[in-house]
Amino acid sequence: MKAVITVIGKDMVGILAKVSSACAKSNVNVVEVTQSILDEYFAMIMLVDIEKMECSLEELKGSILQEVPAMTVHVMHEDIFNSMHQI
Repeated sequence: MKAVITVIGKDMVGILAKVSSACAKSNVNVVEVTQSILDEYFAMIMLVDIEKMECSLEELKGSILQEVPAMTVHVMHEDIFNSMHQI
C-alpha cells in the first residue's frame, strides 16, 4: 500500500528532513521524492509505503504539520489519488 504526500509553501531550511523524520517516526518508508524550488516557494511530492504504518493517514498528516506548520500538506492513499486523476 502506498500514499502520496504533497507539501507546498515558502521555502525554508530542512523541509525534506522534517517531513522524512515524521514519516520515519510512524514507520512510513519514503519510496520516491520530487521537489522544486520556484523563486521562494517549495513544492514536494512524496510516494510513501504505508504497509507497516503505525497510525492513520490523518495522524501522519498531523505529525507532518507539527514539523512544518507553515506549509500546506496533503496525505492521500494511492488508490484515491489514482481515482482522482483518471479520465
